[in-house]
Amino acid sequence: MLRVLLAILVIANILSAVGVVNARHQHRQLFVQLAKLEHARDELNVDFGRLQLEQATWAEANRIDQIARTKLGMKFPESADIVVIRP
Repeated sequence: MLRVLLAILVIANILSAVGVVNARHQHRQLFVQLAKLEHARDELNVDFGRLQLEQATWAEANRIDQIARTKLGMKFPESADIVVIRP
């Protein structure tokens, strides 16, 4: 009876050790994956900041006014050209 109990305890100990090794291995794999995802997130944040800056540059009022005047031939109307319509 004592040998059976001892064998059960040894097997339980071995299974527990294998479980611990497996858990540590999974933890390492998940940590590596987390580090890769954090790096990708940081790169995307940098790209997003650049895109926001580029968008702000393209949408500046002076630039839009310049393009409207040069490429589209637009200008502010003279006061004589303005007609006010009242209901």
